[in-house]
Amino acid sequence: MSNLIAISYPDLSTAIAVRDRLADLQRQNLITMEDVAIVERRADGTIKLHQTSGTTGMGAAGGALWGGLIGMLFFVPLFGMAMGAATGAAAAAMTDAGVNDEFMREIAGKLEPGTAALFVLVVQSTPDKVIPEIQSYGGHVIQTSLNREEEAQLREMMEGIGAR
Repeated sequence: MSNLIAISYPDLSTAIAVRDRLADLQRQNLITMEDVAIVERRADGTIKLHQTSGTTGMGAAGGALWGGLIGMLFFVPLFGMAMGAATGAAAAAMTDAGVNDEFMREIAGKLEPGTAALFVLVVQSTPDKVIPEIQSYGGHVIQTSLNREEEAQLREMMEGIGAR
């Protein structure tokens, strides 16, 4: 089961820096993230979602592979690949995996203009190694799916040290 953690930052660049640091930590196997996204509330009040990866391209690639294989059975591999790619892309585009976009927009509506929030779906982590790596960026925990005790510990650790 994944845990959702949403942390607000004073600007988009800080949220991006934390996202990038978390990606480095994932490459080191210190955290496993199912999804990570940033929502920005611009100075004019508009909301912009920054997703890390699109599923449409992956769906098209997977569909092309399977379509090509099935097409080979019927001696029309190019037609099978084209149909598979189109079907895979369409299915992936309709799938909203990870953090719900409407939920992120709802949270963003509560942010001050010019700020951003980082949303992370954490599958597994080593908190005693991950949190010290990101706490120096500052940020305020605004939403989690952790139990109350874990959330309180996270808030204390995150807000114990000021921003860089």
